[in-house]
Amino acid sequence: MTDLPTFLTTHPDSILIDITGTQGSTPREAGAFMLVSPTALWGTIGGGQFEFMAIRNAREMLAGTGGIPTMDIPLGPEIGQCCGGRTQLRFRRLTEAVRDEVEARLAGEIERLPEVLLFGAGHVGRALAAALAPLPLSVTVVETRQEELTNLPAETKTRLVPMPEALVKDIAPGGAVVILTHDHALDFLIAREALARDDLAYTGMIGSATKRATFASWLSREGGGERGWMQRLTLPIGGSAVRDKRPEVIAAMSAAEILTALSAYRMRSSS
Repeated sequence: MTDLPTFLTTHPDSILIDITGTQGSTPREAGAFMLVSPTALWGTIGGGQFEFMAIRNAREMLAGTGGIPTMDIPLGPEIGQCCGGRTQLRFRRLTEAVRDEVEARLAGEIERLPEVLLFGAGHVGRALAAALAPLPLSVTVVETRQEELTNLPAETKTRLVPMPEALVKDIAPGGAVVILTHDHALDFLIAREALARDDLAYTGMIGSATKRATFASWLSREGGGERGWMQRLTLPIGGSAVRDKRPEVIAAMSAAEILTALSAYRMRSSS
Protein backbone atom coordinates (compact mmCIF):
# COMPACT_ATOMS: atom_id res chain seq x y z
CA MET A 1 0.00 0.00 0.00
CA THR A 2 1.17 3.50 -0.80
CA ASP A 3 2.40 5.32 2.30
CA LEU A 4 0.19 8.10 3.64
CA PRO A 5 2.39 11.13 2.74
CA THR A 6 2.61 9.91 -0.87
CA PHE A 7 -1.15 9.35 -1.04
CA LEU A 8 -1.88 12.82 0.34
CA THR A 9 0.47 14.39 -2.19
CA THR A 10 -0.75 12.45 -5.22
CA HIS A 11 -4.46 12.51 -4.33
CA PRO A 12 -5.19 15.96 -2.85
CA ASP A 13 -8.87 15.70 -3.87
CA SER A 14 -9.96 13.08 -1.34
CA ILE A 15 -12.50 12.36 1.37
CA LEU A 16 -11.54 11.33 4.89
CA ILE A 17 -13.89 8.69 6.30
CA ASP A 18 -13.77 8.36 10.10
CA ILE A 19 -15.45 5.74 12.28
CA THR A 20 -16.91 7.96 14.99
CA GLY A 21 -18.80 5.31 16.93
CA THR A 22 -19.64 1.62 17.09
CA GLN A 23 -22.15 -0.60 18.84
CA GLY A 24 -21.95 -4.36 19.10
CA SER A 25 -19.76 -6.47 16.82
CA THR A 26 -18.04 -4.44 14.09
CA PRO A 27 -15.10 -5.08 11.73
CA ARG A 28 -13.13 -2.02 12.89
CA GLU A 29 -13.01 0.17 15.98
CA ALA A 30 -13.89 3.83 16.55
CA GLY A 31 -10.97 5.97 15.41
CA ALA A 32 -10.18 3.85 12.34
CA PHE A 33 -10.16 5.84 9.11
CA MET A 34 -9.57 5.64 5.39
CA LEU A 35 -9.09 8.06 2.50
CA VAL A 36 -11.01 7.91 -0.76
CA SER A 37 -10.05 9.72 -3.96
CA PRO A 38 -11.86 9.41 -7.32
CA THR A 39 -9.43 6.67 -8.37
CA ALA A 40 -7.63 5.34 -5.28
CA LEU A 41 -8.01 4.26 -1.65
CA TRP A 42 -5.78 4.41 1.42
CA GLY A 43 -6.54 2.35 4.52
CA THR A 44 -9.70 0.46 5.39
CA ILE A 45 -12.67 0.76 7.72
CA GLY A 46 -13.49 -2.93 7.57
CA GLY A 47 -14.19 -4.06 4.04
CA GLY A 48 -17.26 -5.77 2.68
CA GLN A 49 -20.51 -4.17 1.55
CA PHE A 50 -20.33 -1.71 4.45
CA GLU A 51 -17.07 -0.26 3.10
CA PHE A 52 -18.34 -0.27 -0.49
CA MET A 53 -21.29 1.86 0.63
CA ALA A 54 -18.95 4.33 2.32
CA ILE A 55 -16.67 4.54 -0.71
CA ARG A 56 -19.63 5.16 -3.00
CA ASN A 57 -20.90 7.92 -0.73
CA ALA A 58 -17.44 9.54 -0.61
CA ARG A 59 -17.07 9.49 -4.38
CA GLU A 60 -20.52 10.98 -4.85
CA MET A 61 -19.41 13.84 -2.58
CA LEU A 62 -16.23 14.30 -4.64
CA ALA A 63 -18.16 14.29 -7.90
CA GLY A 64 -20.82 16.68 -6.60
CA THR A 65 -23.56 14.20 -7.43
CA GLY A 66 -24.73 13.53 -3.88
CA GLY A 67 -23.32 12.04 -0.75
CA ILE A 68 -24.06 12.81 2.88
CA PRO A 69 -21.69 13.95 5.67
CA THR A 70 -22.58 11.15 8.11
CA MET A 71 -23.86 7.59 7.91
CA ASP A 72 -25.19 5.16 10.51
CA ILE A 73 -24.96 1.68 9.04
CA PRO A 74 -26.46 -1.48 10.58
CA LEU A 75 -24.16 -4.41 9.83
CA GLY A 76 -26.88 -6.96 9.26
CA PRO A 77 -28.45 -9.09 6.53
CA GLU A 78 -30.00 -6.03 4.85
CA ILE A 79 -26.54 -5.15 3.51
CA GLY A 80 -25.24 -8.71 3.21
CA GLN A 81 -23.19 -8.71 6.41
CA CYS A 82 -23.67 -10.60 9.66
CA CYS A 83 -21.55 -8.73 12.21
CA GLY A 84 -24.71 -7.63 13.97
CA GLY A 85 -23.50 -4.26 15.22
CA ARG A 86 -23.71 -0.69 13.95
CA THR A 87 -21.08 1.77 12.79
CA GLN A 88 -21.28 5.55 12.53
CA LEU A 89 -19.20 7.28 9.86
CA ARG A 90 -18.19 10.89 9.20
CA PHE A 91 -17.12 12.15 5.76
CA ARG A 92 -14.91 15.23 5.32
CA ARG A 93 -13.23 16.69 2.29
CA LEU A 94 -9.44 16.85 2.51
CA THR A 95 -8.79 20.51 3.34
CA GLU A 96 -5.43 21.69 4.66
CA ALA A 97 -6.73 21.47 8.23
CA VAL A 98 -8.06 17.94 7.72
CA ARG A 99 -4.79 16.91 6.08
CA ASP A 100 -2.85 18.24 9.09
CA GLU A 101 -5.17 16.29 11.40
CA VAL A 102 -4.60 13.06 9.45
CA GLU A 103 -0.84 13.48 9.51
CA ALA A 104 -0.88 14.23 13.25
CA ARG A 105 -3.01 11.17 13.94
CA LEU A 106 -0.68 8.93 11.97
CA ALA A 107 2.38 10.40 13.70
CA GLY A 108 0.75 9.70 17.06
CA GLU A 109 0.00 6.11 16.06
CA ILE A 110 3.59 5.58 14.94
CA GLU A 111 4.90 7.00 18.21
CA ARG A 112 2.77 4.52 20.16
CA LEU A 113 3.80 1.45 18.17
CA PRO A 114 5.28 -1.36 20.28
CA GLU A 115 9.04 -1.62 19.90
CA VAL A 116 10.50 -4.89 18.63
CA LEU A 117 14.27 -5.42 18.51
CA LEU A 118 15.61 -8.30 16.43
CA PHE A 119 19.16 -9.12 17.47
CA GLY A 120 20.72 -10.80 14.44
CA ALA A 121 20.05 -10.57 10.71
CA GLY A 122 20.82 -14.08 9.57
CA HIS A 123 18.33 -16.20 7.62
CA VAL A 124 15.67 -16.26 10.34
CA GLY A 125 16.32 -12.64 11.35
CA ARG A 126 15.74 -11.43 7.80
CA ALA A 127 12.66 -13.62 7.41
CA LEU A 128 11.24 -12.33 10.69
CA ALA A 129 11.94 -8.71 9.73
CA ALA A 130 9.98 -9.31 6.51
CA ALA A 131 7.11 -10.98 8.40
CA LEU A 132 6.85 -8.10 10.88
CA ALA A 133 7.27 -5.29 8.31
CA PRO A 134 3.55 -4.87 7.41
CA LEU A 135 2.41 -5.08 11.04
CA PRO A 136 1.76 -2.10 13.38
CA LEU A 137 5.15 -2.39 15.06
CA SER A 138 8.38 -0.42 15.26
CA VAL A 139 11.01 -2.96 14.21
CA THR A 140 14.76 -2.51 14.57
CA VAL A 141 17.34 -5.07 13.47
CA VAL A 142 20.58 -5.00 15.48
CA GLU A 143 23.82 -6.47 14.14
CA THR A 144 27.55 -6.51 14.77
CA ARG A 145 28.22 -7.30 11.10
CA GLN A 146 27.67 -4.60 8.48
CA GLU A 147 27.26 -7.05 5.60
CA GLU A 148 24.22 -8.67 7.23
CA LEU A 149 22.22 -5.43 7.28
CA THR A 150 21.22 -5.80 3.64
CA ASN A 151 18.14 -7.27 2.00
CA LEU A 152 15.90 -6.05 4.80
CA PRO A 153 12.50 -4.40 4.26
CA ALA A 154 12.94 -0.70 3.46
CA GLU A 155 10.95 0.42 6.52
CA THR A 156 13.06 -1.62 8.95
CA LYS A 157 15.37 0.42 11.16
CA THR A 158 18.87 -0.95 11.68
CA ARG A 159 21.63 -0.56 14.28
CA LEU A 160 25.25 -1.58 13.78
CA VAL A 161 26.87 -1.85 17.21
CA PRO A 162 29.78 -3.75 18.77
CA MET A 163 27.89 -4.56 21.99
CA PRO A 164 24.23 -5.29 21.16
CA GLU A 165 23.38 -6.22 24.75
CA ALA A 166 23.89 -2.58 25.77
CA LEU A 167 20.78 -1.56 23.79
CA VAL A 168 18.36 -3.64 25.86
CA LYS A 169 18.15 -1.09 28.67
CA ASP A 170 16.80 1.56 26.25
CA ILE A 171 13.80 -0.44 25.03
CA ALA A 172 10.52 1.11 26.10
CA PRO A 173 8.42 -0.92 28.57
CA GLY A 174 6.11 -3.32 26.78
CA GLY A 175 8.58 -3.97 23.95
CA ALA A 176 9.86 -7.26 22.58
CA VAL A 177 13.34 -8.74 22.24
CA VAL A 178 14.05 -11.52 19.76
CA ILE A 179 17.55 -13.03 19.90
CA LEU A 180 18.84 -14.62 16.69
CA THR A 181 22.57 -13.90 16.52
CA HIS A 182 25.31 -16.08 15.06
CA ASP A 183 27.02 -16.44 18.46
CA HIS A 184 25.53 -18.36 21.40
CA ALA A 185 27.66 -16.45 23.90
CA LEU A 186 26.28 -13.18 22.54
CA ASP A 187 22.75 -14.63 22.63
CA PHE A 188 23.21 -15.37 26.32
CA LEU A 189 24.47 -11.86 27.11
CA ILE A 190 21.52 -10.23 25.36
CA ALA A 191 19.04 -12.59 27.01
CA ARG A 192 20.51 -11.90 30.43
CA GLU A 193 19.96 -8.16 29.99
CA ALA A 194 16.41 -8.68 28.72
CA LEU A 195 15.39 -11.09 31.46
CA ALA A 196 16.78 -8.78 34.14
CA ARG A 197 13.85 -6.53 33.22
CA ASP A 198 10.32 -7.49 34.19
CA ASP A 199 8.60 -4.90 31.99
CA LEU A 200 9.16 -6.41 28.53
CA ALA A 201 6.25 -8.10 26.81
CA TYR A 202 8.35 -10.78 25.14
CA THR A 203 11.87 -12.17 25.23
CA GLY A 204 12.52 -14.94 22.74
CA MET A 205 15.62 -16.80 21.57
CA ILE A 206 16.10 -19.09 18.60
CA GLY A 207 17.36 -22.51 19.56
CA SER A 208 16.37 -25.85 21.07
CA ALA A 209 15.59 -27.52 24.36
CA THR A 210 19.31 -28.24 24.72
CA LYS A 211 20.16 -24.57 24.22
CA ARG A 212 17.55 -23.63 26.79
CA ALA A 213 19.10 -25.99 29.35
CA THR A 214 22.59 -24.70 28.57
CA PHE A 215 21.49 -21.09 28.95
CA ALA A 216 19.67 -21.82 32.24
CA SER A 217 22.82 -23.42 33.61
CA TRP A 218 25.00 -20.50 32.49
CA LEU A 219 22.55 -17.93 33.83
CA SER A 220 22.52 -19.40 37.34
CA ARG A 221 26.22 -20.29 37.41
CA GLU A 222 27.91 -17.33 35.69
CA GLY A 223 25.26 -14.92 34.48
CA GLY A 224 24.11 -13.72 37.88
CA GLY A 225 20.50 -14.39 37.04
CA GLU A 226 17.60 -15.70 39.09
CA ARG A 227 15.88 -19.04 38.50
CA GLY A 228 12.52 -17.35 37.98
CA TRP A 229 13.82 -15.37 35.04
CA MET A 230 13.60 -18.45 32.79
CA GLN A 231 9.82 -18.30 33.01
CA ARG A 232 9.98 -15.08 30.99
CA LEU A 233 12.07 -16.62 28.19
CA THR A 234 10.54 -18.15 25.06
CA LEU A 235 13.09 -20.67 23.79
CA PRO A 236 12.73 -21.98 21.20
CA ILE A 237 10.72 -19.31 19.41
CA GLY A 238 7.78 -20.13 17.16
CA GLY A 239 6.20 -22.87 19.27
CA SER A 240 5.88 -26.54 18.37
CA ALA A 241 2.55 -26.64 16.53
CA VAL A 242 4.26 -26.60 13.14
CA ARG A 243 7.39 -28.73 12.88
CA ASP A 244 9.09 -26.93 10.01
CA LYS A 245 12.50 -25.33 10.35
CA ARG A 246 12.45 -23.21 7.20
CA PRO A 247 13.22 -19.58 8.13
CA GLU A 248 9.98 -18.25 6.65
CA VAL A 249 7.88 -20.73 8.64
CA ILE A 250 9.72 -20.00 11.89
CA ALA A 251 9.23 -16.29 11.17
CA ALA A 252 5.49 -16.65 10.58
CA MET A 253 4.96 -18.62 13.78
CA SER A 254 7.19 -16.26 15.77
CA ALA A 255 5.36 -13.19 14.45
CA ALA A 256 2.08 -14.60 15.78
CA GLU A 257 3.76 -15.40 19.10
CA ILE A 258 5.13 -11.85 19.42
CA LEU A 259 1.79 -10.23 18.57
CA THR A 260 0.04 -12.42 21.17
CA ALA A 261 2.56 -11.44 23.86
CA LEU A 262 2.31 -7.74 23.02
CA SER A 263 -1.49 -7.87 23.17
CA ALA A 264 -1.44 -9.69 26.51
CA TYR A 265 0.95 -7.10 27.93
CA ARG A 266 -1.33 -4.24 26.83
CA MET A 267 -4.33 -5.93 28.42
CA ARG A 268 -2.47 -6.43 31.71
CA SER A 269 -1.27 -2.83 31.70
CA SER A 270 -4.73 -1.40 31.08
CA SER A 271 -6.55 -3.53 33.67
